[in-house]
Amino acid sequence: MWFASLQGFERGTLKARTLGSRQGPTRLSNSQLLLPHLVRGALNAVQKLTARAPAGGAKQPRAVVTHSSGNHGQALAFAAKAAGIPAYIVVPHTAPPCKKAAICSYGATLLPCEPSDEARAKVAAQTVQDTRGVLVHPNQEPAVMAGQGTIALEVLQQVPMVNALVVPVGGGGMIAGMAVAVKALRPDVKVFAAEPCKADDCYQSKLRGELTPNPHAPETIADSVKTSIGENTWPVIRDLVDEVLVVTEEEIKAATRLVWERMKLLIEPTAGVGVAAVLSQRFQSVPREVENVCIVLCGGNANLEALEWLEGSPGADTKGN
Repeated sequence: MWFASLQGFERGTLKARTLGSRQGPTRLSNSQLLLPHLVRGALNAVQKLTARAPAGGAKQPRAVVTHSSGNHGQALAFAAKAAGIPAYIVVPHTAPPCKKAAICSYGATLLPCEPSDEARAKVAAQTVQDTRGVLVHPNQEPAVMAGQGTIALEVLQQVPMVNALVVPVGGGGMIAGMAVAVKALRPDVKVFAAEPCKADDCYQSKLRGELTPNPHAPETIADSVKTSIGENTWPVIRDLVDEVLVVTEEEIKAATRLVWERMKLLIEPTAGVGVAAVLSQRFQSVPREVENVCIVLCGGNANLEALEWLEGSPGADTKGN
């Protein structure tokens, strides 16, 4: 049902021969890079809110509110504009300027906050009260999770031979939705979460067997996965995600640079987390039969004003040629 309601937002997959060559002749010779349309989660949520209300009717939401590092905020701003509903997006003041500008370009009201899960939630809750709007949580809202889950259906349609998914994880909405979908249709497909070692709450939660949020606001270049998994996404991740792969900041930088230079795709470092996980030594312990791997590139909002982070990364030209 969710998939049918979001037709027209499909995206393609790309075969990544570069990743295969990095790990031997056959290890990842069938790697696929999926370019997801992140609007689908927010679009599904807004469609559900407006489905039973005539345009401008009494049941129409007065406004939609969310908090976001930027990507979900853009998606909700887009979906709300299409539905004719005001949108209020709470964004950490440290978010990349390009993400803030994109949110504003869709006519949403941008509300800055401190860069912590607690601050985001507090400002969003106050905004809901002030506007009498509806909160569309970026990763714990079931409709958002269901919309993101259509990415997995797309993978199975486009790459039926796939036997593993690698998905960056922050709040966990995307990987939870995808895991539910893929395990229902292809329980043999392995689902791997990928996250920075500086924001490893998913790894710690799986290790301890209980929800373990980040103790403080993480400092990682992958700004879209700084949030912790939550009460709705944790049970799904606990039961359906096979393993969590943790990568360093240097691995994220190198992987992002690799995709830029060799695959000609402008991804943001958060998307590079999944690529870094597949290139990591830990991935070598994955059974050899796992060779048809799909990596989800979950964001292309690269902050071009912060390219100094490339200095000193593997492959960087330090002589300025």
